[in-house]
Amino acid sequence: MDPLCYRIVVEGEIGPRFERAFDGMEVRAANGETEISGPVVDQPDLHRLLGRVADLGITLRSVTRLDATASDERR
Repeated sequence: MDPLCYRIVVEGEIGPRFERAFDGMEVRAANGETEISGPVVDQPDLHRLLGRVADLGITLRSVTRLDATASDERR
């Protein structure tokens, strides 16, 4: 089964130190928020990523599952 792609948006523009916590994901910061997007293998993997957001004390704004068309366009 292919991994699903997700977009996680958090408050604030996180720097390189926090970016390393999301290896394998694309991290883009702009306009006071950061978008973390990429493949998520399964639900436990998604919960692991969201746990990292919480552990780092970053405010979560949204989590969106991207359809295959949207994720292909982002590459």
